[in-house]
Amino acid sequence: MIGKLTGILAERNPPQIVIDCGGVGYEVDVPMSTFYNLPQVGAKVSLLTHFVVREDAQILYGFASADERAAFRQLIKVAGVGPRTALGVLSGLSVDELAQAIALQEPGRLVKIPGIGKKTAERLLLELKGKLGDAVNAAGSMIQPAGETQADILQALVALGYSDKEAAAALKTLPRDVGVSEGIKTALKALAK
Repeated sequence: MIGKLTGILAERNPPQIVIDCGGVGYEVDVPMSTFYNLPQVGAKVSLLTHFVVREDAQILYGFASADERAAFRQLIKVAGVGPRTALGVLSGLSVDELAQAIALQEPGRLVKIPGIGKKTAERLLLELKGKLGDAVNAAGSMIQPAGETQADILQALVALGYSDKEAAAALKTLPRDVGVSEGIKTALKALAK
């Protein structure tokens, strides 16, 4: 029903913001990834939205990109995952990281998110396998599942104490045909800079 809001950012109270659109203030819940990229209060802002109508509430969820909204819509289709949990997932992982965790079937990355237990993580991996990448690709992203070698390199970097984000960034700098041991060495050199 309401697909996009453009107006003046009136309030910022994580995870909720208020957007003033022609004198009407819309309360919008956003993932932290979107919240951190918002302009200052008083600046113009435009967000894609997803409108949820429940028996006791009508809630708008806002997203900075079409990829985030597509991922949110896929997440809420999973049994036992409501909008709040989906918002939590997108606050804990970027869309790229989520798609990679699903492509590589890594429940450990999802369990790190508050509110996601082992069973929910496994359900997400099972039900979103093959779906999230398609939804995100349809929204314009170029996510490609990593091969086994890249998955091994990523897991090694995370095991060495680097965050998922740092490890994924180092992985992007590697040539596609690199071996596991050489890839780890090269990634560690890149991370040390």
